Amino acid sequence: VQLQASGGGLVQAGGSLRLSCAASGLTFSLYRLGWFRQAPGKEQEFVAGISRSGSTTNLADSVKGRFAISRDNAKNTVYLQMNALKPEDTAVYYCAADLGTVVLVSPTYRRWGQGTLVTVSS
Repeated sequence: VQLQASGGGLVQAGGSLRLSCAASGLTFSLYRLGWFRQAPGKEQEFVAGISRSGSTTNLADSVKGRFAISRDNAKNTVYLQMNALKPEDTAVYYCAADLGTVVLVSPTYRRWGQGTLVTVSS
C-alpha cells in the first residue's frame, strides 16, 4: 500500500494550491480518506476528511470556507483544494486512508502518505 502526496510548494498569502494524494495497492473505493497537517513545533492536526462514498466531508474550523476535499475513485486519488491561504497554513500536509464508511477526524488512520510541504509567505 502506498499513498503518494504531491502539490505542495511556496505560495503567497491569498494564493491557492491543490494537493493530490495518489493511492496504490488498495481497493480505493473501500477507504475513507483524510488530510492532516503538522506545523513546525506544533502537534499534528486534522484538516479535512471524506467518507468512503464521497457524499460526506468534514473540515476543521480553521479551514472552513477556504479548503475543500474531494476524491476521484477512478483515479485512486484524493484532493485538497486550498484557497485564500494564510501564513498559519504553513505545514507538512499528510494524506491518510482507513477502511471504513464515515468520515474519520482522529489520527487513527492505518495508512499514511509521506507528506508534502506547504509554505505560505506573508
